[in-house]
Amino acid sequence: MSDASIKRHATTPVLVSRVIVGGTAPIVVQSMTNTDTADVQATARQIADLARAGSELVRITVDRDEAAAAVPHIRDAVRAQGIDVPIVGDFHYIGHKLLADHPGCAEALDKYRINPGNVGFKDKRDPQFSAIIETALKYAKPVRIGVNWGSLDQELLTHLMDENAALPEPRDARDVLHEAMVQSTLLSAARAEDLGLGKDRIILSAKVSAVQDLISVYRMLAERSSYALHLGLTEAGMGPKGIAASSAALGILLQQGIGDTIRVSLTPEPGGDRTLEVRVSQDILQSMGLRSFAPEVAACPGCGRTTSTVFQELAKDIEEHLRTSMPEWRARYPGVETLNVAVMGCIVNGPGESKYADIGISLPGTGEQPAAPVFIDGKKAMTLRGADIANEFKVIVADYIERRFGTAKSGGVPANAHGG
Repeated sequence: MSDASIKRHATTPVLVSRVIVGGTAPIVVQSMTNTDTADVQATARQIADLARAGSELVRITVDRDEAAAAVPHIRDAVRAQGIDVPIVGDFHYIGHKLLADHPGCAEALDKYRINPGNVGFKDKRDPQFSAIIETALKYAKPVRIGVNWGSLDQELLTHLMDENAALPEPRDARDVLHEAMVQSTLLSAARAEDLGLGKDRIILSAKVSAVQDLISVYRMLAERSSYALHLGLTEAGMGPKGIAASSAALGILLQQGIGDTIRVSLTPEPGGDRTLEVRVSQDILQSMGLRSFAPEVAACPGCGRTTSTVFQELAKDIEEHLRTSMPEWRARYPGVETLNVAVMGCIVNGPGESKYADIGISLPGTGEQPAAPVFIDGKKAMTLRGADIANEFKVIVADYIERRFGTAKSGGVPANAHGG
């Protein structure tokens, strides 16, 4: 499948620093730090880690004066490392005040994210929302208007629920909740436009934590607007559950052409690797044929024919080697992210799968002769034997990459060529 096989909903492109979100640009991967933003070094370090992993936008919490004051120093510390990933400020409740009191923060950020459900309450809502939009206009910053069902505009929801209750045949309460989310998002976007913020500076999101609810809300948003859309299942959860739920929700919407930028919001294990959510986002897009980030490694799941762990260890080793080498290889070997490698564990599917890959190896399974045929570009090239098969194959892969991609000529910089 290629990007052309999925017809994207037409949306207005938004420039966030040098990254394009929407229009015909590649779908952008983003993530968010979980450090205390007031800790400049820790936050800059995590931004750099996320960017190196492939996050093309990184969001940080700006929740108090100390955090806002730290933002310009965080930007400088990140740029000093040679990383120019756009940094997005996440504001709730007092964003208008923080941006006004800390002009250095307002200028340093590449985009603002606000939630109309908590930007202000009652008579304060509109002035505070307006103040943030006016700051965005002053500093020429795009804004994500991000509704979340955990902090939905309660006045709007109550109004719609009351209207629904008065109908002869009331709709299901969940449908009304979906409508409230969509209306909150679109009304806020319209208000931002009235204040002078063009569609080319507005990105919308409407996050929920249930797969079917997310699909329903975003279908409605896509049908009723042409704003660039950020997808994400909020509070997705930890580990396999969070990955499965996010993959299901985002996969369905992306297949329908909905979504211009995504985040997989995983709860990390204590002390866990924050960059996992970046890799999952990349894997979703790559598995759907929407983008290529790193060479694909096909490996069989193993069975009673593969009681040796050699193929598992080699598959893991090769995949990690390819992924960690990508930051360097991306510049040296244009196109290397499209490489397909197969590491198979026995004769049943091993040779066939290896033939379909650019380069593949079929390791001996239980009871098979200790021989590992290697296939390059669909043809058997050699057979490896002995105790050093794994290292020999890694050398063959490296030689193949140098031979195939080392002489490639770069045809310019793609629209979103910034580490993803």
